[in-house]
Amino acid sequence: MNSKEIRQTFLDFFASKQHQIVSSAPMVVKNDPTLMFTNAGMNQFKDIFLGNSPVKSPRVADTQKCLRVSGKHNDLEEVGHDTYHHTMFEMLGNWSFGDYFKKEAVNWAWELLVGEFRISPERLYATVFEGDETDGVAADEEARGYWKQYLPDDHILNGNKKDNFWEMGDTGPCGPCSEVHVDLRDEHERAKKDGRLLVNKDHPQVIEIWNLVFIQYNRKASGKLEELPAKHVDTGMGFERLCMVLQGKQSNYDTDVFQPIIKELGNLAGVKYGDDDKTDIAMRVVADHLRAIAFSITDGQLPSNNKAGYVIRRILRRAVRYGYTFLNFRKPFIFQLVPVLIQNMGEAFPELKKQEELVTKVIHEEEESFLRTLETGIRMLDNIVEETKKNEYKVVSGKLAFELYDTFGFPLDLTELILRENDLVVNRKEFNEAMEAQKNRSRNATHQETGDWIQLQADDEEEFIGYEHLEAKVKITRYRKVKVKNKESYQLVFNFTPFYAESGGQVGDTGYIEADGKKISILDTQKENNLIIHYAKELPADPSATFVAHVDSRKRQLTANNHSATHLLDHVLREVLGEHVEQKGSLVNEDYLRFDFSHFQKVTEEELDEIQRKVNHMIRMNIKREEFRAVPMQEAMDMGAIALFGEKYGDLVRVIRFGDSTELCGGTHVEATGEIGLFTIVSEGSVSAGVRRIEAITADRAEQMMVQNHKVLKEVSGMLNNPKNLKVSVDEFLKRNNELTKQIEAFEKEAVGIMKRDLLREVQDINGVSFIARQLEVNNSAMLKDLAFQLKGEIDNLFLVLAAEIDGKANLHIMISDALVKERGFNAGKLIRDLAKHVKGGGGGQPFYATAGGKEPAGIPTVLEEASNLVNQ
Repeated sequence: MNSKEIRQTFLDFFASKQHQIVSSAPMVVKNDPTLMFTNAGMNQFKDIFLGNSPVKSPRVADTQKCLRVSGKHNDLEEVGHDTYHHTMFEMLGNWSFGDYFKKEAVNWAWELLVGEFRISPERLYATVFEGDETDGVAADEEARGYWKQYLPDDHILNGNKKDNFWEMGDTGPCGPCSEVHVDLRDEHERAKKDGRLLVNKDHPQVIEIWNLVFIQYNRKASGKLEELPAKHVDTGMGFERLCMVLQGKQSNYDTDVFQPIIKELGNLAGVKYGDDDKTDIAMRVVADHLRAIAFSITDGQLPSNNKAGYVIRRILRRAVRYGYTFLNFRKPFIFQLVPVLIQNMGEAFPELKKQEELVTKVIHEEEESFLRTLETGIRMLDNIVEETKKNEYKVVSGKLAFELYDTFGFPLDLTELILRENDLVVNRKEFNEAMEAQKNRSRNATHQETGDWIQLQADDEEEFIGYEHLEAKVKITRYRKVKVKNKESYQLVFNFTPFYAESGGQVGDTGYIEADGKKISILDTQKENNLIIHYAKELPADPSATFVAHVDSRKRQLTANNHSATHLLDHVLREVLGEHVEQKGSLVNEDYLRFDFSHFQKVTEEELDEIQRKVNHMIRMNIKREEFRAVPMQEAMDMGAIALFGEKYGDLVRVIRFGDSTELCGGTHVEATGEIGLFTIVSEGSVSAGVRRIEAITADRAEQMMVQNHKVLKEVSGMLNNPKNLKVSVDEFLKRNNELTKQIEAFEKEAVGIMKRDLLREVQDINGVSFIARQLEVNNSAMLKDLAFQLKGEIDNLFLVLAAEIDGKANLHIMISDALVKERGFNAGKLIRDLAKHVKGGGGGQPFYATAGGKEPAGIPTVLEEASNLVNQ
């Protein structure tokens, strides 16, 4: 059976058992802060197991895209060196949510493996949980009893808690599991050693193929297990391993899951898989990593320098490095494998085909960027390796490794990988010291020289009086000079202050202090060691004077508007989206508010409209602020006050209430919601997995935005002669534009037809090759591609070279018939790289079709002449 048939057989089998077949969840997790990637088939059903989502279908089956790049058997640096570990893999699974349990799971596993897939029963082993006294869980005799229907006792093995008790995490649903293992060794090896002795011993031919998990307990925070009211089944079978078993291979990479990619890679590199261990490893690495990268991009995760994006970038760069070192690629090549991947997996995962252009473009750009770094770094590292091998101790200086990292972005793990291949190591201690020195330099760049406090008068505790007063007479109790980048300023402490110090997301107040007609600007207000510190550019001439402190009342009012609006927003979010919403961060200043909150999906336009409407309704109700100071924490909780997770609160807290909105808060607020005036959401988006962000404006800025939008609408209406219905007119305008676009496409299609007829008359027979080389006048590259594929379908033994100048640049296309590729060894991808040099460009593609671009269209005649010479050889 080929891989497509194997996958479909699994799904059809469970469909016949009344399972709903569901699509794979994205491999990149966007709604779970605990995960970057889907690493197991059960991830998309976590909410059901946790009781947070209703059961829509009691029986489900699927194939799930997964990604694992860490763990005992999934270290990234090991992938490609063995035969059966991967980064991205498919997990076939069937699920029961409170429906069937162990009996059906075991029976159907046997029926599928032996009855449908015809695996020899003699090669199968099952493990069952042996029990655990600490948890008070007995051995799983129930599962053993079901296996006894099919397997002899010596093929049913006990497994410990580590291998045969599955847990979602430290707490939550869990239960015993039963693994199915298969012995793929030949008869001679099986006779030498009993397979039961190799189960769970990391033998490459005695492998786990399916895990049946029986979720029947809930792990409490105390560690105690309690029986679940509803019991579930969660199974996972490695698709790639199953293909290896059913196709009689000794390696996952020998199956048709990977071989089409490996063969195409061999064509591009001019090497044959199986001829050399080092190139074989490189080809396995690229084939595996291509899948991980492509699927991650389709699921919305682009390579980047942090978190999940960095994982993808690291995988991609590892593949590039192996291709560079062992397959002699000096230009991007991985992107050329995307069509083969899509041909192989696009039917099961149509998102690949839908986003082929994006995947190809992103991979190509990432390859180009890293190859530039790689060229420079590897040349330097080659010299380092050569010099180090002359020494008695085969240790590379950590300082040199850090220079590669710091100057050229050459990651340490890549340096160590190359060194290992040369039996060298890097001095990690020196590298870490160099890294710390760099951090110190960075810290020094923003180093602040702080003078000692100058005490002017004793003061037990500074008092904040800014809730009631924006102006007050104050005394400076202490001050100190600070210097940052040779710029001096002063930090002042008052005996009491109306200035609010930055806290809880609200920015600090600004304003000035005044004495004897001299004003000193207060640029910011911060807290440090329970002191409220006021930042000033200069020190008053007489620091001991009495000053009048003035808070910038305009800024304070606008900031208060935005802060109170965040409380209303927080309350409304829970009403509209659900009680799961929790504040994860905020910023409140005079210009806008930013509010981060937990939510597992994008907030829809309809939801945003409802949120905005409800907040504005609360504003119009002009709800009076209720303020409760020095409230015991428990009493505040009893009042229903919302506390932020991770915030540190004292025994006594301040509570702010606007109607049904009740929160612990030390910030400044409006007296009544009507002061906010107007609330307008300007953006909503993702901050990280499971965390969304809303940015909004209030009061004057919201009004200004409304006025500006109205002005724009009037201008657009005027441009369309002030129609009665602006939307209808815009729709008509867009419709007309689409019609014109279609007319242009029709003209282009007609032009392609005319050019094709001309080219058919120009076919030259050169040594049995139907040769055409022509420069054409076209508007876009798509016309050349269309022509190339049409001609390929009409001309035998075609060798076609088309060129055009488009937007001042050269555009080249080569199409070669499959017969010429197979029989004469022509390779369009390789040929176009050489021809593109004449137009000062580059390109690539498949053996039968390739494209290139260049910045020198004057070289096109030379390209056509050189193509003719190639055929005449």
